[in-house]
Order: sequence, then C-alpha cells, then structure tokens
Amino acid sequence: MCAKIKHRHRLKNKGIREIKEKILSNFNCDFKLEDYIVETGVVDKWKLILIDDEPCFVFKNSDIVFTIFGINRFQPSNKYVVVDMGAVKFVTNGADVMSPGIVDVDETISKGDQVWVCDVRNKKPLAVGFALMDGNTMKNEKKGKAVDTFLYVGDSLWNYLAKSL
Repeated sequence: MCAKIKHRHRLKNKGIREIKEKILSNFNCDFKLEDYIVETGVVDKWKLILIDDEPCFVFKNSDIVFTIFGINRFQPSNKYVVVDMGAVKFVTNGADVMSPGIVDVDETISKGDQVWVCDVRNKKPLAVGFALMDGNTMKNEKKGKAVDTFLYVGDSLWNYLAKSL
C-alpha cells in the first residue's frame, strides 16, 4: 500500500493535536494519536490521514471524516445509526440512509453531524455520512432521508484501498 499513496508527510505533534481535537469534538473515542505514526497522503482525489499506515480519515473541505477503516479501528461509541438488514444492500451501494430503515440511533446526533452507519445484526460499519435530521427525529420519522452518505463499503476509496492492503 505504501507505494500507491502519494505526497506522504509525517505530522508533528502540533498537527496531531489539531486532528485529535477535531475528531474528539465529534466522537467519543479512546485513543492517543500521539502513540501512533500519523501521516497525510493522497490517493486519487482523496487526501488521507494515515494512522500507522492505515487510512483512518479523509479531509472533506476543512472537516476530518472517518473512513470505514477508521471506524473499524477506533470504534467510536457515539454518532451511530443502526439500519435493518433490508437497508444494507442499498447503503453498501451508496444510497443515502432513509428513516424507515433505521432501527436505532444515537439520540444526541444533531442535524449536520458526521455519523457512522452499521447494520443491526453484525454492528459492522457500512457507511459514513452527515445527518440530515437530529437523532430523535431519525428514530421516530417514517419517511425521508436521514443521512447523506459520504463514504461507504464498496465505494471507489474503499475498493482502491482494499486492493492495496
């Protein structure tokens, strides 16, 4: 994988602190980025943050967004949306998450928050996106889009990185 990531740059402590603060302002994760090798790099159109050589985050404008690899690695305990098994094939094909498919949700989610989506059976991350409504509304609404999907299992970044890992 190392040869395919371009413009690699190892971050110093100040850069690591800034990234950690942005991540922790959104998610409850138990990690110390200072304990890892943190680098930035570019793959195709994506600017990545690599943690010990694993692509855990991407930049989206000034935001830092978890990748599916990052969700798996750091397992945040909040900002989750759980979908029924019928929604899985749609979410893994890049569809936005619809309210009727949601079976559980972190009710502290606010509109615009970064969220991660998992299935009810395996609790494995399927997608990362942005909330289009608050958590309580997502749980109780019976129609409409709840999450704007940004990254998902099977997207171009996933496929590119999965082949490289």
